[in-house]
Amino acid sequence: MKKVIVDMDGVMADVYHQLIQFEKRDTGREVEINDVVGRPEIEAFPNGKKHVNEVGFFRTLPVMKGSREAMEYLNSKYELYIVSAGMEFPNSLREKYDWLEEHFPFITWEQIVLCGSKRVVSGDIMIDDYPKNLNHFSGQRLIFTQPHNELVEDDTYERVDSWEEIMNIL
Repeated sequence: MKKVIVDMDGVMADVYHQLIQFEKRDTGREVEINDVVGRPEIEAFPNGKKHVNEVGFFRTLPVMKGSREAMEYLNSKYELYIVSAGMEFPNSLREKYDWLEEHFPFITWEQIVLCGSKRVVSGDIMIDDYPKNLNHFSGQRLIFTQPHNELVEDDTYERVDSWEEIMNIL
């Protein structure tokens, strides 16, 4: 059975929506998604570093459209693992686990890997929004479109814009 590795933030969980909401809450500034294309999140959201370290940020992330149904499908067809780099933001570890338990209860604790670097991960297919996480991966690499990676052109990745596209591929 093929092993599928799926990132959480920016793939299953809508981090941009959350950053936009927190920015508006704290500054009153309304960030338009088209204005941040090609920019790193920390540059696009000057308060982003503060927000991702805030208690509750990861726990209250919106679920990415279509991800729940797609994950149920992938979980029934593949050996599925959720791999998320959580060590940079220590508050996120418990919050990510609780978020997964609430929104994806069919994913067991044994399928959740919260780590620092994803370089130690291997499998057949990886779905992630950051090229740095895909670059080392030797299997099939699907880059999930997010504003920070929209301008990245690399023919070693297969670009996907939605969970519907992923289900059609896999």
